[in-house]
Amino acid sequence: MAMRSLETRHATIVSVKVYTGESVAGISELVRSLLVKRGVLSEEHMAAFLEPDYERDTHDPFLLQGMDRALARLLAAIRAGERIAVYADFDCDGIPGAALLSDLFGKIGHDNFEVYLPHRDREGYGFHIEAIRALAARGVSLIITVDVGTNAHEAVSFAKDIGVDVIITDHHEIPPDGRDKLPDAVAVLNPKLPPYPYPSLCGAAVAFKLAQALLAEGRRQGIASFCDVTEGWEKWLLDMVAIATVADMVPLTGENRALTHYGLKVLRKSPRPGINALCAKVRLRKEEITEDDIGFLIAPRINAASRMDEPDLALHLLTTKDAQQAHEIVGKLERLNASRKGLVASVVRQARTHVAARFSDDDRIVVVGNPDWKPALLGLAANSIVAGRRGAVCLWGRDATGALKGSCRADDSVSLTELFSEAGDVFEECGGHERSGGFSVSHERVHTLPEMLRDALARIPVTESDASQKSAAEADVRISLSDVSRELFADISRLSPFGIGNPKPVFHIGGVVVTGVRRFGKQSEHVEVSLECRESGSRCRAFNFFKSPDDFTSTPAQGLAADVIGTIERDSFRGGLALRIADVVSSA
Repeated sequence: MAMRSLETRHATIVSVKVYTGESVAGISELVRSLLVKRGVLSEEHMAAFLEPDYERDTHDPFLLQGMDRALARLLAAIRAGERIAVYADFDCDGIPGAALLSDLFGKIGHDNFEVYLPHRDREGYGFHIEAIRALAARGVSLIITVDVGTNAHEAVSFAKDIGVDVIITDHHEIPPDGRDKLPDAVAVLNPKLPPYPYPSLCGAAVAFKLAQALLAEGRRQGIASFCDVTEGWEKWLLDMVAIATVADMVPLTGENRALTHYGLKVLRKSPRPGINALCAKVRLRKEEITEDDIGFLIAPRINAASRMDEPDLALHLLTTKDAQQAHEIVGKLERLNASRKGLVASVVRQARTHVAARFSDDDRIVVVGNPDWKPALLGLAANSIVAGRRGAVCLWGRDATGALKGSCRADDSVSLTELFSEAGDVFEECGGHERSGGFSVSHERVHTLPEMLRDALARIPVTESDASQKSAAEADVRISLSDVSRELFADISRLSPFGIGNPKPVFHIGGVVVTGVRRFGKQSEHVEVSLECRESGSRCRAFNFFKSPDDFTSTPAQGLAADVIGTIERDSFRGGLALRIADVVSSA
């Protein structure tokens, strides 16, 4: 594990503040200081941050470039009874987006539609010509994409040539020279295009904007099936937006914060049999669902469907109206997810061995692969590995067609979009976001990929934030173990939902002694540490996933006097509260 210097460690410890619990104007000193760190400075902005407002904090869907054209074509298709296809990506952004559009078409009584999810292994990410051809053969004349299509020039042109119109709803990056070279679609709805004021929506949120605008325009035009829909009904679709926003790891700031805040409210009341069945299976109280539950319990099971070759299973879970069918689907997903966990754990173990043998802690680009690895699992494996390093981790494997494909994950010191752009023609295909991306590479180039990406990174100017080498273990506030309480947890939860751009507060907890250490999980891949406060005798369970005791600055062992750095979590397994450990430092 890469360790910070003692000087950096010392600077971190003395910079944190002591929690006093005092309150000013209904906002505690702690929450106020955390808001300031997030750039929320005025009383007005603090109040707005802590109390999201749907009307105030969300934007008019008609601000999306091309919305008028999209609605005109879509309403014409609905009036004429044309067959419409929703072509969605196979992950936990595209699938919830497809589910909410399915709900919409059902609500307005347009039954002549279908959903197409490409197969992750056989087809891979993208808008594929063969799929378009198959949809056209089934009578589809209009395709609405979800979470895909912004750069699909060839596929959109093919669709137009055979008489199929395309409306793209997507959120992926647009190349700097690409704004004047968008695909020849009816419309490209992407929040990264002006004049939309918030560029960071996920794919499902863009699909929601289309649904929102369609209902408004249908009512305005006096179409009976639209006028019959209760005003504001579309807010019931926000459960899908919340799941996708959290799962796709877009910033939980601005409009995304509001959409997720209200989406969680809907999710806690969701009438969907699939959500009810899933909550029952994982022993989750639906009325208490948080963003953590989406990230650790719901999204992995939705994603497991496509990773294990059955993407339609997840869609059926979210759209079924039959409770018995929902329970059957959840059972299948649970088995797929268990199998997926075992396969990912195996890849992580193998990849860690390769990384340790070939790379040092200072290497900011790590590339390893194995033709036996399933590309669908590599994003999860890369996530686990990059968590203990600085920089980017790229893993590759071989898909069902024999092509070499991979996934990259990065921390905030490397922009994958910049890296991919600087790499030129190293890849056959590549794309994604700042922190996550995918690629395909030729058999000839794969063996030189580490060097070529390292050279590409060296050509990217280092920014001040890159050079700072800020550690994930830096703390926001100093407390004692006896301060860990339901009151403190409730206080910091006012800043939720947490995620990219709004991280959980990190606490530095001094004066503890380790009273026990154990490994858990089927492969003993996780670590649990029992802690006791030396002064008060307060006790607390601490843990982290895919970590070993040796991954921390000081290896926790019984009797060790230590300081612990981590976040406070709701303990969904044992009840009460627990700490998720970022680091353990001996205080002896």
